[in-house]
Amino acid sequence: MNRRAVVFGASGQLGIEVVRELRTRNYTVEAWERSQVDISDPAAVENALASSEAEIVYNCAAYNQVDVAEKEPLAAIQVNALAVRNLALACRQLDARLVHFSTDYVFDGTAAQPYTEEVPTHPLSAYAVSKLAGELYAQAYLDRVLLVRTCGVFGPGGRHTARGNFVELMLRMAASGRPIRVVEDHIASPTFAPWLADRSISLAEAGHNGIFHIGGGTPIAWFGFARMIFDVAGLSPELTPTDEREYRTPARRPKYSALSNSKMERAGIAPMRPLREAVETYFAGRELPVSGSRA
Repeated sequence: MNRRAVVFGASGQLGIEVVRELRTRNYTVEAWERSQVDISDPAAVENALASSEAEIVYNCAAYNQVDVAEKEPLAAIQVNALAVRNLALACRQLDARLVHFSTDYVFDGTAAQPYTEEVPTHPLSAYAVSKLAGELYAQAYLDRVLLVRTCGVFGPGGRHTARGNFVELMLRMAASGRPIRVVEDHIASPTFAPWLADRSISLAEAGHNGIFHIGGGTPIAWFGFARMIFDVAGLSPELTPTDEREYRTPARRPKYSALSNSKMERAGIAPMRPLREAVETYFAGRELPVSGSRA
């Protein structure tokens, strides 16, 4: 009999890849989009899970409008925190495992090296607080819960969603022909969604619980990532570095939020491959043509 899984947030960049990877591994998957099941509604969550008989639940749904959350923190709390509580309570009732995805933004960015799971959290924004609250709710109600923190996710699904991803944003800016300025004083570890899905599922299948970091494996400034994207794409737009002083945003962001994958690797999970290879893989499968200034 095939293993059974439920995926919430199935239409997002990560959700698409989790569903695909689970089906590749011969799971029977029920994939729910927000329009189908609103996880902020406890009754909707209970009904969806009760009918599924799933042994494991993946929550890829999230409110990730970081700056908007400063004006409407309740919306972030409802999806990123209280909805996770709904999932945790339903999973406890049905004796199902929960895999929940969190963020590098739970840290304050004062580190000088990639964050490990043992470093104390210190969120800087309403969004970050809501994501940390989601972690706490999951841990409060469940013993069998896997919390995966990740960073700067980009994947094929971003080509077709309204908000896209950083790669698609850079391509749109290059196509506009206007000069591009990207911050060089914020460092992260951008993460390729298909590889994140693969390793998260492998951790779950190995029976691991608790908090694990799965980042892209390469600490890099967003300016450096933009330059890598254009190099792989064969584009040469006018690209110059800037800093956060030029681009003040309503929400504070950690200046350094790269994640260490050492705990994941000690658990026997394959290391993330190089970031440039992730970008090359992204473009190799890209359906739409790349336009803009050619090198």
